[in-house]
Amino acid sequence: MNFPPAMSIRHVQGKSTSPPVPRTGGGWRVGNLLLAPHRLGFFLAVVVLMYAAAWWALVQVDRVSAGLTLPYAMSPSLGHAAVMTFGFIPLFFSGFLFTAGPKWLGVEPLDARQLLVPLLLLASGWLLWVTAQHIHTLMALTALLPACAGLMWMTALFWRFIRRSDVEDQLHARVIGLAFVIGCLCVTGLMISLALDATDMARAFVLSGLWGFVVPVYVSVAHRMIPFFTSSAMPFINARRPFWALGLMLGVACFEVVSVWVELNGPLQGGAAMMWMLLRGTTELAAGLTLLWLAITWGLMQSLKNRLLAMLHLGFMWLGLSLVLGGASQLLGGLQGTPILSLGSLHALTMGCLGSLMLAMVTRVSCGHSGRALVADKLVWSLFCLLQVATVLRIGAAAQSALAGWLLLPAALLWVGIMVLWGTRLANWYGRVRADGRPG
Repeated sequence: MNFPPAMSIRHVQGKSTSPPVPRTGGGWRVGNLLLAPHRLGFFLAVVVLMYAAAWWALVQVDRVSAGLTLPYAMSPSLGHAAVMTFGFIPLFFSGFLFTAGPKWLGVEPLDARQLLVPLLLLASGWLLWVTAQHIHTLMALTALLPACAGLMWMTALFWRFIRRSDVEDQLHARVIGLAFVIGCLCVTGLMISLALDATDMARAFVLSGLWGFVVPVYVSVAHRMIPFFTSSAMPFINARRPFWALGLMLGVACFEVVSVWVELNGPLQGGAAMMWMLLRGTTELAAGLTLLWLAITWGLMQSLKNRLLAMLHLGFMWLGLSLVLGGASQLLGGLQGTPILSLGSLHALTMGCLGSLMLAMVTRVSCGHSGRALVADKLVWSLFCLLQVATVLRIGAAAQSALAGWLLLPAALLWVGIMVLWGTRLANWYGRVRADGRPG
C-alpha cells in the first residue's frame, strides 16, 4: 500500500482529476475536513480514540479509588475491548484505503462527501457505545446499529473499488476487503451476543474481529508498505516483500481466530489441555521468532537512523514479540494447567504493535498530505517512546501480583495522555488547508 509523500493530483486510468480546491485562509474550518477522504476519516478516528482513552482511564481511576463509584450497565472490559477493536481503527483504515486505494487499484476516487454518512454512522455509534456502558445495555445495543451499518457501508464501497479495478496485482486489496467482511460479521455477532446476554460469546466475537479483521489489514499494509518506505528512505536497502511472509502472518491470524473458539468455554481440561497448549505455544513461538527475523531483514537496525522509519519497524517488531510472549505463556502455563500472561501478549499486540504502527503510519500520511516534512519531530518521537513505556507497564499489569492494578492505572493514564496530545495536534491539521498551499 504505497502512500506517496504528497499527492496534489490523482492519476486514475491515464486521466488526471484535481481534488476540490481548498478555501482560502489558514483558520480551522469544518468544511476543510471534506477536502480529502483522509481528513474526514482520520479526524473522526482521533475523536473516538481520545474519547475512548479518556473513558478507560476514568474506569481505572474508579477501580483503585472509592471517590468516583461509577455505575456500570455492562462489563467495562468488554466495552473497552470492543471500542478498541471496532471503534477508531476502521476510521483510520478509511483514511488509508479511500486515499491510496484508488491509486493502487487504478479506479476513480470517491469524494470525501460520499464517505460522510457511513463514517459519521461509525463514529457516532462507538461514541454512544462508550457512553452506554454506564447507562443501559439496550443503549449499547442501539449504538451498535449505526456502527455496524457504517462498517458495512464502508466495506461495500471498498469492494466496489476492487470490482471495478482491472490491475493485475489485487492481492493486498482483496485480503483487506475480505478482512472487512469478517469485521462486519464479528460486529453483527457482538450485537446478537449482547441481545442474548452471552458475554463470553460477545468477547469471542471481539477477539475474532481483532485477529480476523484488524490484524489482517495491518499486516497487509505492513507487507506492502514497510519495505517500500525503507528502500525509499534508504536506497541501499532492497525492498524485499516475500509473499510467504504475508501468508505466514495471515495464517497466524487465522490460527488465533480458531484458538478463540476452541477456548470459548474456558481452558481445556486434562490431556487435551496439555496437547492444545503445546500446539498453540509452539506455533506462536515459531511464528514470532520468524517475524522477529523478518523485522531484522527488513532493515530494523538501519531504520533507527530515521525516527519515522524506526517507528514503523519497531511497531512491526512488537508483532513478533507478542507471539513469542504468547507462545511462552502457553508453554509455561502447561506446567500450571492454565496459560499465564495471556493479557500481556494481547496488549503487546494491541498497544505495542497496532498502537505503534498507528502512530507511525497516521503521522506519516498526515505529514505528507498536509504539506509538512515527512519526519517524526521531538513531540511525535517522545510520544512514541512513552507508548513503549505504557506497553511495558500494561504487560507487567497482566502478571498476577498485588501491583497489577497499580501498574494498569499509569499505563491507562499514559495512553490517554499520548493519544490526546497526538490526536489534538492532528485534528488541528485536518481542519486547515495544506501548509504548502496545494490542494488536498
